[in-house]
Amino acid sequence: QVQLVESGGGLVQPGGSLRLSCAASGSIFRGNSLGWFRQAPGERRALVASITSDGVTDYADSVKGRFTVSRDNAKNTIYLQMSSLKPEDTAVYYCNKIYGLADWGQGAQVTVSS
Repeated sequence: QVQLVESGGGLVQPGGSLRLSCAASGSIFRGNSLGWFRQAPGERRALVASITSDGVTDYADSVKGRFTVSRDNAKNTIYLQMSSLKPEDTAVYYCNKIYGLADWGQGAQVTVSS
C-alpha cells in the first residue's frame, strides 16, 4: 500500500521556482507533524522543512526565506514551494512524518542547473 506520493519535481534554472506536492494516506497525515527531506548524491537524507498539525513551520537554515511548507488537511497533502533555487538544492525530495517515520515514497527529483 503506497502511503506517500511525491510529485512536482523537475529541471529548473538557478533562481527559478518549483512547487512539490506530497499526497499522504490519512493515517500518516492526520494529527501528525510532517516534513520535507532531501538527499543529494553521496549525502545523507536531511530534513529541510516541517509543519505541525496546527500549521507551525520550521526550516533548515539553508532554505529559510526561500522555501515555504504548507498543508491542506482536506486533501491530506503537504506542499513545498521553492523559490530562488540554487544548484545546491539539487536532490531527491521526500516527505514523511517527523516522528515515527513511515515507509519512504519514491521521492521527487529536483535539478537546479543552467
